[in-house]
Amino acid sequence: EEIQRETAYPDGKVEKVLKNGCHLIFFPNGTWKKVGSDGKTITITFFNGDVKQIMPDQTVIYYYADAKTTHTTYTDGLEVLQFSNGQIEKHYPDGKKEITFPDQTIKSLFTDGQEESIFPDGTIVRVQRDGTKTIEFNNGQRELHTPQFKRREYPDGTVKTVYMNGQQETKYVSGRVRIKDKDGNIIMDTKL
Repeated sequence: EEIQRETAYPDGKVEKVLKNGCHLIFFPNGTWKKVGSDGKTITITFFNGDVKQIMPDQTVIYYYADAKTTHTTYTDGLEVLQFSNGQIEKHYPDGKKEITFPDQTIKSLFTDGQEESIFPDGTIVRVQRDGTKTIEFNNGQRELHTPQFKRREYPDGTVKTVYMNGQQETKYVSGRVRIKDKDGNIIMDTKL
């Protein structure tokens, strides 16, 4: 672009006004700033390679050169971080966070302390504030983990529970109940 006017300041700063209305300001440390012809689009390129863009709607996009990470802050308060490995984090104004990992696993962290992870195969893991974990598998099976036991529920209605002492209890749809001790020995079996 053609330069309409150039001004050098005593502090070493140089300002160039282009014919298209853009302003370019060069600082002695290597940082430079471009103000678009609309006066609202601003790009600052820092001496270390970082770039900060302010869009007309006041969205701020900051690129960290060393980390190869982009941090976008929207006017509604949503912040999005995009990392070089493909990970994306969304920080919502209400405190909720959503992380999309490179393998496309999505983890949500809620303000009440709960967590939810959705894996690419469809498995969903939910963790409550008290540490209780529920796992829903894509094959219809479901698992519940508590400090006292781990329980797996099968689509056919069978429920297998393993207690912290190692004892196992299996309840079948037919009404049959089988209990094994920690070593796998059958203690009780109500075969019908």
